[in-house]
Amino acid sequence: MISVVVPAHNEAPVIGRLLRGLLAGARPGEMEIVVVPNGCTDDTAEVAASFGPAVIVVSLAEPGKYAALRAGDDNATGNEVVYLDADVEMDAGSLRALAAALAEPGVHAVAPERVVALERSSWLVRWYYDVWQELPGVREGLFGRGVIAVSPEGRKRLRDVPDVMGDDLAASVAFSPDERMVVPGARVVVHAPRTVADLVRRRVRSVTATTQLQRARPGTVDSARTSRADLIGILRRRPAYAPKMAVFLAVTVVCRQRAARAIRSGDFTTWLRDESSRAA
Repeated sequence: MISVVVPAHNEAPVIGRLLRGLLAGARPGEMEIVVVPNGCTDDTAEVAASFGPAVIVVSLAEPGKYAALRAGDDNATGNEVVYLDADVEMDAGSLRALAAALAEPGVHAVAPERVVALERSSWLVRWYYDVWQELPGVREGLFGRGVIAVSPEGRKRLRDVPDVMGDDLAASVAFSPDERMVVPGARVVVHAPRTVADLVRRRVRSVTATTQLQRARPGTVDSARTSRADLIGILRRRPAYAPKMAVFLAVTVVCRQRAARAIRSGDFTTWLRDESSRAA
């Protein structure tokens, strides 16, 4: 059986979409879904509970993704555990593919191929993501997908991951390249921000989280960082991306400047959330 752990803070607009997609093609007894509403002021828990016994709801009074992941993991009984963000879309077939990949010798963490939904995003946001998705670290890492599946050994290792904002990056770099893989054929839909302001909010959090993890585990995020060679390589492969690269670099500079304020003050708890991708 596959255990699915879904931490959820005020995710009422999207949690039903995720659960319907997972359950639509599920076989009897194939998976257990543990939803952990944490610090919610909306009806996230009620929406999740409306799916009946197929969904276990474990509510926490205080907000906190790290605590929610731990609480969900404590209630998961499957051999393989999939940690899944509430605002993405995924189906049962992709879960099966992830579980099958974990059976390969030496593989302890896997994630699906990422499909970024950009239909409702502005052209500047689309251009940014066109470049972002070409970055080697983004293509090869397990972060930025909203889902990671682990073997029993991988599950133990994630217990040692520090409580940081960038939980998906921390989980990805906890495994060496030969211990993790992106599974062809499995897919997750990640909804992009609609506006540049929403994009900046999301990326400032990412920059801050990367710095926090670097301080907690020096050297671990080096492979995920973007280098000048990475950017030059994209332009060599895709010369027409030059205007898009300019947008990417401009957004990156703004985000690093804004993140620097939080980093200087030691603020690694303010969660800048993009609400536009959750809007109906």
